[in-house]
Amino acid sequence: MNETNPTTPSPVIEAVARHSVESAVAVAGHPLHAMSVHFPIALVMATLASDVFYWWTADPFWARAGLWAAGFAFFSGIAAGLVGTAELLLVKGIRKRVASWTHAVAAMTLIATIGTNWGVRLMGPEHILPHGLLLSCLAAVFTGLAGWHGGKLVFDHGIGLVISERG
Repeated sequence: MNETNPTTPSPVIEAVARHSVESAVAVAGHPLHAMSVHFPIALVMATLASDVFYWWTADPFWARAGLWAAGFAFFSGIAAGLVGTAELLLVKGIRKRVASWTHAVAAMTLIATIGTNWGVRLMGPEHILPHGLLLSCLAAVFTGLAGWHGGKLVFDHGIGLVISERG
């Protein structure tokens, strides 16, 4: 709606809404990016949980668990990021939305944070406290930001949704 006539849609919104937002990287209509982001999200949270348990118990098991979780979070995040970048570059309706770029920047910052966190752990368990724990907390914050903006893209903008012709 615009300010002069509340019943008329904004011409800017109309121009953006004209472009398709269907996924270009999908299998049988299922967008790969939306399917792949769950792994890095879960692994970032597993890394944070491992750090908290390591802090609490000093059991070396949790240091190893955090190392593996951070490594897999990093590599699965890169994979999800590559698919998301392909979507961003291939689908004009996605590129035209500012929320897509906000999501992309938050996700790239998250991947960099996860990679740094994994690198800190590779230097040895003595670096987990406090640096690894702080990086895990920062990664959890960026996971929330990237997830929030990704969810807005799906639920508010219909990005990647295939609407069935059947009722």
